[in-house]
This record gives sequence, C-alpha cells and structure tokens, in this order.
Amino acid sequence: MLHEYRDEITALKQSNAHFAKIFEKHNELDQKAKNADEGRLHLSDAELEQIKKEKLLLKDEALKLILEFKNA
Repeated sequence: MLHEYRDEITALKQSNAHFAKIFEKHNELDQKAKNADEGRLHLSDAELEQIKKEKLLLKDEALKLILEFKNA
C-alpha cells in the first residue's frame, strides 16, 4: 500500500499508534481479499465487496495522515 511513501509510512508506524492500527487493519483485509480471490477463504460477494470498501476507506485515511505528516 502506498509504496511511494515508504519512508513516511515507516516513521508514522513508529510514532503514530492510530496510523499503525489503520495500516495493520488494511493489511489484514488485503490478505483476506487475496485469500478469497485465490479460493482459500470462502466469502459471499457482499462480504468481499464490504472488505474492499473498508480497505479503500483505510487507504484514504492513511494517505491523508501521510500527506499531513509529509507537509508538517
């Protein structure tokens, strides 16, 4: 997620507990979605759609925090 901000992500994960939680939750949901896509986890279409929506919301929030950190 957001690989172009690798340095900022590393710094934020260490200094901002909220960001670390968002980042970890996004990664958990990403893995669930991958497992579902690859047939290792059985989810309904609605469940998978909800996971993808939540991932996007978390990514948007993380990007906002990254940009605030970068511009501070």
